[in-house]
Amino acid sequence: MTTAVANVLNPAPVAAEPGLPQADESWLDAIATNLTEWGWLNLDASNRLGPALLAQLREEVEILEKTASMEHAGVGRGTDFTRDRSVRRDRIAWLNGQTPAQQQFFDFLEQVRVGLNQRLFLGLQRFESHYASYQPGDFYRRHLDSFRGRASRVVSMVLYLNEGWLVEDGGELQVFNRENPVEVCGRVLPDAGRVAIFMSEEVPHEVLPAARTRHSIACWFRQDVVPVPLQVG
Repeated sequence: MTTAVANVLNPAPVAAEPGLPQADESWLDAIATNLTEWGWLNLDASNRLGPALLAQLREEVEILEKTASMEHAGVGRGTDFTRDRSVRRDRIAWLNGQTPAQQQFFDFLEQVRVGLNQRLFLGLQRFESHYASYQPGDFYRRHLDSFRGRASRVVSMVLYLNEGWLVEDGGELQVFNRENPVEVCGRVLPDAGRVAIFMSEEVPHEVLPAARTRHSIACWFRQDVVPVPLQVG
């Protein structure tokens, strides 16, 4: 997240419900089972995160959008990075944990990271996440979140923040069969509290064009660690 983005967020806390967020054992078991068998799943996280936290996260991304603090998203990394509006048209802002809502959400992601390591022995070291905003007509063409063998992004999770989303609003996440990448095996309506989770290197997916503004948080659980800067002097 850039400094400008961080500065537009009001850090005043909006309290989540007592005991939340909480990734309970049965919920983590369901995730592990479906990732093993199918490579992906979608399920409801609203009871785990709580309506207050979901509302605050939605308020944050709406503020970022209204204050023009989100950046056009690109594809690739490093020297391969490019912004190609024929591939994706969303705007993003990275979460940095500097607001109470983000801190609570990061606590939840840490529970998921630990839970997946305990069940699937994935060696997940950290996570990263960003807000994403799609305006009417925006999309993200079919892609993978990580190239095989990179040992970076291993598990992807998308949390949706849109109240009262209808099928006619479009913007669904379309998921393809990991064994047959031209076969559609599911669509996820981006309604508030719904999450989609999938193996980053294995499951192709795309965001279909939205008919109204669509907000989400994209998260990746990674095997690599943050490089430590060299100290000179």
